[in-house]
Amino acid sequence: MLLRRADVERYRRDRASALTFMRRLLSASSLSSRRPQFGCFGLHEWAMVHRVQEGEQRHEDLPLRLSQAETDQVVERENLVCSHIDAFRFFTPSAAPRNAMQPTRETQVELDNPACLHVGMDLYKWAMKLTPLIPSGLVLDCFEHARETRVLDMEASPYDVRPLGYGVVPIETASGKAEYVRRQRGLAERADALRSRILDHLPPAID
Repeated sequence: MLLRRADVERYRRDRASALTFMRRLLSASSLSSRRPQFGCFGLHEWAMVHRVQEGEQRHEDLPLRLSQAETDQVVERENLVCSHIDAFRFFTPSAAPRNAMQPTRETQVELDNPACLHVGMDLYKWAMKLTPLIPSGLVLDCFEHARETRVLDMEASPYDVRPLGYGVVPIETASGKAEYVRRQRGLAERADALRSRILDHLPPAID
């Protein structure tokens, strides 16, 4: 039987700059390094449909829970504090200026929030990129965490996902905000444990 082995040393040499970036990002966004912020309430998905015309929303096959006017009103009365570049870059032109910050790829290490759902889901992306340094079991754990996190992401979104078998976290209400933060805290703690496990597999020589 032919055995194939990954050339880990070559991978480390060829991917040195990427490995350095990922270690910096993961270390900076850990709960031990940065205080988590729990005030976003998943409004990034709402900002992605602010003032769009019919048929222009990202998930065209899903109806909005509220009318377009009511959805716009939620965005306009709430504070947008999204710090994650890969969420913010999908904000509509009318929503982006309302955000408290203007995150970029260059400021990602500085801004990634340990409590951010997208930062937690990103762990699956980093784990995949770090193969073959990361064991497959950890990659799977990151995938399952991302899937669980995405459930909250969409249940708190302006879309009605009940026909798909999911619930609603009505973040436009006080009770919905409280539920969102409660679940967000649990996800942040589990994400931090995964983040620590990933960092344990990164060679210290790339610091």
